[in-house]
Amino acid sequence: MSGAPFIALEGIDGTGKSTQCRLLADWLRARGYTVTHCADPGGTPLGDQLRAILLDQRQQMGLRAEVLLFMASRAELVERVIRPALAAGSAVVTDRFLVSNIVYQGHAGGLDPDELRRLSLFATDGLQPDLSVVLDLPVERATTRRKPEADRIEGRGAAHQEAVRQGFLAEARAHPERIRLVNAGRSVQETHGDVVREVERVLEARARA
Repeated sequence: MSGAPFIALEGIDGTGKSTQCRLLADWLRARGYTVTHCADPGGTPLGDQLRAILLDQRQQMGLRAEVLLFMASRAELVERVIRPALAAGSAVVTDRFLVSNIVYQGHAGGLDPDELRRLSLFATDGLQPDLSVVLDLPVERATTRRKPEADRIEGRGAAHQEAVRQGFLAEARAHPERIRLVNAGRSVQETHGDVVREVERVLEARARA
């Protein structure tokens, strides 16, 4: 099927992104799409190594070094997985993409979000998702859903997670044409239904174009 969509699911840790990515991939397959499902960072041999470094609690690094490792992983993912998949007519569903860096290292980390946006677009050679769906949930509820062992970024605490959440909300307000909010506090199936409605809106717009 030509014109397949590129969809990213975003949000703070504990909002159910992995589950919703899987459900969305299944939904797209049921509608005739081939689907490439990936996670950012990761998804390539280099990306998997960089992901391990980025999430390792024992690693110490500055914020700019952290950003550049994320960008290197994403550049590989786009060049080796996402662009070839889209060129072959496959839909792409990714667990996180460039909005996460704009929020985590920008809004919550103190770097310039616009500078991070430009750097992200350099890493992807201009490629952006057709739609980024932010799964939104209060931090205290998301914390109860997370796995007990926190990685290096999850371990930054509740205040950091709240700053991240507010960053996602700010990005959704600023870019409603590309970033949409979904309430992740409902049941898995209700949340999936809301995600699907946002994706259907994109598919309908692409069909009219």
